[in-house]
Amino acid sequence: MKKISALVLFFVTVMGFSQEKDSTQVTYKKRVLESIEVDFLMSYYKQDGIHSAVSGGSGMEKLTNITPTFIVAIPLNDDDVLTVDAGISAYSSASSGNINPFDSNTPSPWQASSGASAQDVLTSLVVNYSHSSDDRNTIWNGHISGSAEYDYSSIGFGGGVSRLFNGKNSEVSVNANVYLDTWRPIYPKELQDFVDYNGTNGGIYDEFVITPGQISSEVYNPVNYKAHDKKNRNSFALSFAFSQVMTKKIQGSIFMDVLYQNGLLSTPYQRVYFADKGDFFINEFKLADDIERLPDNRFKLPIGTRWNFYLNEKFTLRTYYRYYFDDWDISSHTFNVEIPYKLTDKFTVYPMYRYYTQQQSKYFAPYEEHVSTEKYYTSDYDLSTFKANQYGFGVSYTDIFTNTKIWKFGLKNIDFRYNHYDRNDGLSANIFTFGVKFVQ
Repeated sequence: MKKISALVLFFVTVMGFSQEKDSTQVTYKKRVLESIEVDFLMSYYKQDGIHSAVSGGSGMEKLTNITPTFIVAIPLNDDDVLTVDAGISAYSSASSGNINPFDSNTPSPWQASSGASAQDVLTSLVVNYSHSSDDRNTIWNGHISGSAEYDYSSIGFGGGVSRLFNGKNSEVSVNANVYLDTWRPIYPKELQDFVDYNGTNGGIYDEFVITPGQISSEVYNPVNYKAHDKKNRNSFALSFAFSQVMTKKIQGSIFMDVLYQNGLLSTPYQRVYFADKGDFFINEFKLADDIERLPDNRFKLPIGTRWNFYLNEKFTLRTYYRYYFDDWDISSHTFNVEIPYKLTDKFTVYPMYRYYTQQQSKYFAPYEEHVSTEKYYTSDYDLSTFKANQYGFGVSYTDIFTNTKIWKFGLKNIDFRYNHYDRNDGLSANIFTFGVKFVQ
């Protein structure tokens, strides 16, 4: 009898295990993405300042930029998603127009130039493929990208993997990216013509008179100047991130990027003026002594963290901090806070604030403070010591039921943001962003 009972128990156990295994196999698997999603994003950026890098650290920095972008996410099957991100970035820049300010009868670092370099359009395309495992705990992704503008082009590729565990409360991700860029260098007009015509006979020098800044027997002779031999810029990035749901109301993450660049890391059309050289002008515009010169390699390491706190059904607190340093001796701290407030089930408003402080590169010096015996030099104030504050707010509308229809697509989300940016070196900007999401 005991043998029969044991035998029955054995078969019941095996049957139960088999049924459990079979039921797992037929468990419904939710699609990663239910239907096609289309995002349209638009940003408008306008800035001004007094430290134009094109004019060697002095001059207006007026620039406007409009960036329309379409992002289309397409479910290929239950597990795979293809995302296509296509956009253009059209800018108008009085500062970059001064690469050749001599198309005007009165060239000046404080007057907009109408030259070809005063505007440009960047086109970009990114195609991303992602695959999720059956249990949705592992996600693989890969992408290729390309972009081009008048003097610069880039191709990129990369991929990564994310792993969720601990009941999907923990996530680890690793990503690697490579960007292979190529310059088509353009140089300050006075330096280019000096080389092309072997001196000051020809080009702009036949149209304008050079005036020395003081009584001197010197003649304009930018002996340091020569065109760059390298025209490539390669970037390699390895990213690590870990996120954790700490409690029902707290979620945090940490991240780190390891980045390395080599090639032409200087900007060919940014002028430099030396303190130990005489000054020469055409009208109000000072002729360059040389162009920006920087090392052909750079190592960067940003490390940061994010923490989100659910305060109550109305308020959420989102925080962000990042520390950055590189081997050009730049270090920086970034702190960002955003406080979404839920007005209704569909409308959310969120004030935001960002603070940034930076210590300058060892290769930076202000306008006319470098000397000609230095190996590397730049007067680009983006590499200087400064502090910046950014204030803004956003409004978001969400309709999870997509009641509003446009053709075959339902409107899911509308988002608008405005930010004002102020830097203590005189640069200020206004940024408007708008986004709308549709689902099929």
